Amino acid sequence: MTEKDVFLMSGIDRKRLKVISMAVDRRIKQWEAAEKLDISERQTRRLINRYRNEGDKGLVHRLRGRPSARRISGSIREEVVDIYVEKYKGFGPTLAREKFVEKEGIEISRESLRKQLLEAGLWEISRKSKKHRHWRERMKYRGEMVQMDGSHHDWLEGRGPWLVMMGYIDDATGVVYAEFHDYEGTKPAMISFKGYARKHGMPLKIYLDKHTTYKSTKEETIEDQLKGIKAKSQFERALNQLGVEVIHANSPQAKGRIERLFRTFQDRLVKEMRLANICNKDEANAFLRGYLPEFNVKFAVEPASEQDMHREIVSWKEMNNIMTIRTERTVRNDYTIAHEGKMYQLKTVLPLKGRNVTFVELLNDRFRIEHKGQKINWANIKPRPKVKVQERKRLYKPFFRPAKNHPWKAGFDNSMVI
Repeated sequence: MTEKDVFLMSGIDRKRLKVISMAVDRRIKQWEAAEKLDISERQTRRLINRYRNEGDKGLVHRLRGRPSARRISGSIREEVVDIYVEKYKGFGPTLAREKFVEKEGIEISRESLRKQLLEAGLWEISRKSKKHRHWRERMKYRGEMVQMDGSHHDWLEGRGPWLVMMGYIDDATGVVYAEFHDYEGTKPAMISFKGYARKHGMPLKIYLDKHTTYKSTKEETIEDQLKGIKAKSQFERALNQLGVEVIHANSPQAKGRIERLFRTFQDRLVKEMRLANICNKDEANAFLRGYLPEFNVKFAVEPASEQDMHREIVSWKEMNNIMTIRTERTVRNDYTIAHEGKMYQLKTVLPLKGRNVTFVELLNDRFRIEHKGQKINWANIKPRPKVKVQERKRLYKPFFRPAKNHPWKAGFDNSMVI
């Protein structure tokens, strides 16, 4: 497979390639491959035949880039929403669909109508009652799902600063990977995930909590809501581009394996680093690299199957390009942009006035500016000086408050009137 072919495949296609190739090599059964890809066994057999006949390209979806033949035209979509607001507001999708067919003569499926109502903000997803938690069996294959979290703790017991452990534990085997960082944020999450991928490969799924690093709290714009686009954190966006499915836990108990791991480390690892007199982050990470292999040999378990679902990193160049912090900025009339209190002058002949460019921050604290993937030259400029507001001169006399015995407060004597 050439490098050009690699970049034609998305992260999801590579995930499909990993599973289908294992099924072709008879390392897993076809029904297991169908379950991992969330497709039918019949479709799985089709993909296997296409992979055998066409190679990697056979797994790329045939309809990519082509408009759907079953899509509803924009005029009908607007008409449906207008009729719903006028006549059937408050109707559920099932009942509303029946009325559209019977009264309006518009054929539309219940699911299509439900999606249109959700996009227009006219319907909400009903919440079901919480179910009782049950014990969950481990995943069958290593790399099928990895739990991840950050632990804030006085790992050095006062000998150095507080650190955050970014920890990963394989759900099937209990194999652990961890790094120490100064804080829990987007860059530490990306750096630690690259370390995990370099050591073990990329997992199919990653299970983490709803920390702002992992799940965006930003509200979607009206345009995004109409398009069905959900707000994603920088870390979640990067993992999705790599074909790694992100699952957010609703409670700490749901990811109990990583929580118990941190409690174990806060007991065992802290004491080990105390004996080794570890006093800073670099020493702690160096100690951790030697400690984890012994820990995994002692506490890891054998998976139900020996197959490894981790995927190899095809291109580190692509990985480094995806693992970045991307922020949209609007170009001003003088071809400048502002980012975190600094001003940058764009040096380009492209007509970018009023358009958005992407400010790309790399994990090594460098950055670049792009527009639709094309790099743009720039130069630092000093921000505009702030205008000092002159104090207004007092144009009024101070308020005069008369004394208690002043004639104004003595009252009016009627006897003085002639």
